[in-house]
Amino acid sequence: MTRLVLASSSPARLALLRSAGIEPEIVLPEADEPALAAAARLENPNLSAEDLVGLLAKAKAESVLQNLSTHGAIILGGDSALEFEGEILGKPHEPEIAIERWGKLSGKSGVLHSGHYLIDNRDPSDPKGSMGVSSTKVHFSKVSEKEILDYVATGEPLKVAGAFTIDGLGGAFIDRIEGDSHTVVGLSLKVLRELAAGFGVHYPSFWR
Repeated sequence: MTRLVLASSSPARLALLRSAGIEPEIVLPEADEPALAAAARLENPNLSAEDLVGLLAKAKAESVLQNLSTHGAIILGGDSALEFEGEILGKPHEPEIAIERWGKLSGKSGVLHSGHYLIDNRDPSDPKGSMGVSSTKVHFSKVSEKEILDYVATGEPLKVAGAFTIDGLGGAFIDRIEGDSHTVVGLSLKVLRELAAGFGVHYPSFWR
């Protein structure tokens, strides 16, 4: 079996991997996402959502490289953001922001981008990295003000990119998607398989 280390604190990514037969080891990343994102935007004001999630996914994966528990394993870092009407939307954190955001999302659509950065750390003296980004168009249902307030009150949308989930309470407010549903969860199993294959890793070897 090939060891997979997940450099992410996302419960949704962990649950997805487990449902796919993979039991990853968790090593929490030490990357300062807001600072990295701000610096990247300062350097490149036209930074795309795809580039941003790729950059943050890479930073997360690389931040755990020196942890001895990651030696001899494949490391996966991930990050997601919603591209909506020219803006790149991450986690709202505050209820007021989530309420305002859902007022705009209601009845409209955006593109959820999930970045993946895989590091082959089976030889810690020579780690190798590879990046992949998956994008899925999300069409939001028309929701009422009361539904928005009740949803935000649960706390769920505060901690997720774009202020919504597809695999939780927010799934009821998604009209349809165009693309890989796993991307919306925050991790494309297809991209993981393809990146692993680039390192000569047989994807089923991840299965527990």
